[in-house]
Amino acid sequence: MSIQKQELARKQIKSVTNLAIAVNAGLCVLKLVVGFFGGSVALVADGIHSVSDMSTDVVVLLGVHFGSKQPDATHPYGHGRVETFSGALIAIVLLFVGAGMIYYAGLGIAEGEVIKPRVVVFAVAAVSIIVKELLYRLTRGVAIKSHSTALYANAWHQRSDALSSVAVLLGVVSLRFGYEYGDHIAAIAVGLMIVLVGVQIIGECLGELTERAVDTETIKQIEQVIGSNPSIRQWHKLRTRTVGREVFVDLHILVDRGLNVAAAHEIADSLEKSMHEQIARPVNITVHIEPDIPELRK
Repeated sequence: MSIQKQELARKQIKSVTNLAIAVNAGLCVLKLVVGFFGGSVALVADGIHSVSDMSTDVVVLLGVHFGSKQPDATHPYGHGRVETFSGALIAIVLLFVGAGMIYYAGLGIAEGEVIKPRVVVFAVAAVSIIVKELLYRLTRGVAIKSHSTALYANAWHQRSDALSSVAVLLGVVSLRFGYEYGDHIAAIAVGLMIVLVGVQIIGECLGELTERAVDTETIKQIEQVIGSNPSIRQWHKLRTRTVGREVFVDLHILVDRGLNVAAAHEIADSLEKSMHEQIARPVNITVHIEPDIPELRK
């Protein structure tokens, strides 16, 4: 069941990422050409950001490809951490892109560079906002459904592109009201947004790498599945962690002390099947069976 869920998620991630590559390639060319000839530093920076979007799309594909490999002798818990590292790599790219945009825009202000973009820049930025916001929503939906850290990071990379186009629009509008450095300020705002997103994603990746428990909602679902099994008298020592898209669960359950080994095993096996059926993401569960005696109750 877990393997089927992983394979379905892999196909969905691959499809949405290939779509993102095609969209980003088109927007990249459009922004760079219009930004250069239309006189907009922010739009050119936005076009470069689209290039970085394509590079992170490739990182996602590579991460999913290698992260989906089955466990082997050297990686008995699977290769899911590859996707986590992919997400962290995307976040680092975001940090460098954002910092570079802040630097060059600030340098332009310091040198007194005044840029007056043309109306066509406004139109391209508006198109970019609509397209990238739609792509963000689609990518984020698949990321949440598949619980892919790398794809979630890439979704925010897509949205940061949409937000940067909003900043471009604000820069154009401010110039119309006589503020000469509106385009540069817009580029700085874009850079700051991208840096903040990068920091947030790195924090999420570090949380997974340091064995943080799964989210509260998933834990509640796991507890409900355990509690719904009438053969389990009591349970304790529930621990969870994630390896890529897979949830690893281990816990202790108390069962009737009069049961034989085979009957106790059936209870554990039933619990595992219920986890696979009711938990949306792939689950790998280890159950320690204990007799229901007073000294073992918690």
